[in-house]
Amino acid sequence: MAAVQWDPFDAIERDVRDMVADPRWADVPAATQAQAMAARLLLTPDGGCWLFGSYARWYRHDKVEGEWHLSAPPADARARAVARPIHPAPPVPLHLLPCAADFAFDRGSTQAFVGPDVPPHITERIRALLDAHQGPRAEFPFVTGPLRAVFYADVPASVAAVWGTVMWCAYAPAFDGNEVLLSMFGEFLARPLPGDDWVRWLPPMPLNALVALYADLLRGEARGSASRLAALVGDTARVLLDDSRFRPRAAALLAMVEPLRDQPWPDHPDQDAAAIRAAWLARCPADLRGAILVETSPGEHFRHSLYDMVRALSFVCAHGADPRAVAASLLAADVQAVAPGVAARLYPWLDAQLRQTYYVTLAEPQHPLRGCWPRAGEPPEALRPPDRASAAALLGAGYATGLAWCRLTGTMPPPRGFPTSAATVSCLIHERDDPLPGVPGTSSEWIRHT
Repeated sequence: MAAVQWDPFDAIERDVRDMVADPRWADVPAATQAQAMAARLLLTPDGGCWLFGSYARWYRHDKVEGEWHLSAPPADARARAVARPIHPAPPVPLHLLPCAADFAFDRGSTQAFVGPDVPPHITERIRALLDAHQGPRAEFPFVTGPLRAVFYADVPASVAAVWGTVMWCAYAPAFDGNEVLLSMFGEFLARPLPGDDWVRWLPPMPLNALVALYADLLRGEARGSASRLAALVGDTARVLLDDSRFRPRAAALLAMVEPLRDQPWPDHPDQDAAAIRAAWLARCPADLRGAILVETSPGEHFRHSLYDMVRALSFVCAHGADPRAVAASLLAADVQAVAPGVAARLYPWLDAQLRQTYYVTLAEPQHPLRGCWPRAGEPPEALRPPDRASAAALLGAGYATGLAWCRLTGTMPPPRGFPTSAATVSCLIHERDDPLPGVPGTSSEWIRHT
């Protein structure tokens, strides 16, 4: 039997988790915590210095700039095995010190909604909520705010609230064109959804859109309807908890709106939508702060999404490739195709190694890493994930990363998806859970006749 190779990165993770889980950790002075973390830094042969810190994630130190960047660690077992403690250690910033809440956060799944569909028991419960809160007897006015452009004018705010909750909670809103969770809204949508029969590439849903529905009811003195709307958002989020692709944000949204069910007055003094949004975010507990980075820090959200993308690419190690370099190359491919003018605006959010890889891939048309770029809508053979689960994870992480850098730079996401995510779809077309598009009676029919 082959000997099990010792992994310093895994060992440090276990050690830090055990240390932070000790109830006494919270009472240790920050300076002492920093010393304890400095003793647990790792050095890799490429000069990288690694810290397992806040958000229960790894950070890489740039010795030239003296800064720490969120950065997924090496995935190759051999590269990990040769990591060693570092002496002398660079100072550990206090804001990167981990706390117990960091390790309580459930990150859910990075999978998109292509390949594995939303489970039927979830779609049935969402449909029941939708049926119960729409129609002539619904006690809600028509939809207002940013969601008004999505629906017909006579659609009640309750329908928009369910849709907005589903979309805000989705880690990566790339859905199978036949997804039942989308088709049940077909009669209400004022325009076809972006994408094609295979994938609906939906834009990100800002929290502002949900807050606007609620705030407009408060301003209109319809406080009973406002409370019922908040309860409906909470009920929808509770259903979505059963799918790991929704769970982190669904838990955060539930924490924001659940207090309004029995005590509707906390938001009434602040009927301004911006103030209400701030109040909702403030109610999100510390162990769910990672779920709302999309709202509180677009730059950090981009870093975390790229971190997820690197992890989703870990399978390329089998081909001798570095997932970090491949992720930087795929990021360059999307930026070059969608908005080359914003390329430089992402530099400050990348660690030195990723930044250099991203730069040379953009700058040198003949660079070998351009071999990672899709050709004719297909990924290179080495970038085809080995199974459906990993393909869905790469599709989701790649799409989430694209949406994140678009939000960070003010770029409109492409309606047909980003090139690298769209190429990954070809790895999933024949592994979907549902009938093929175009077959009469399937759930894709509604979208072509909306």
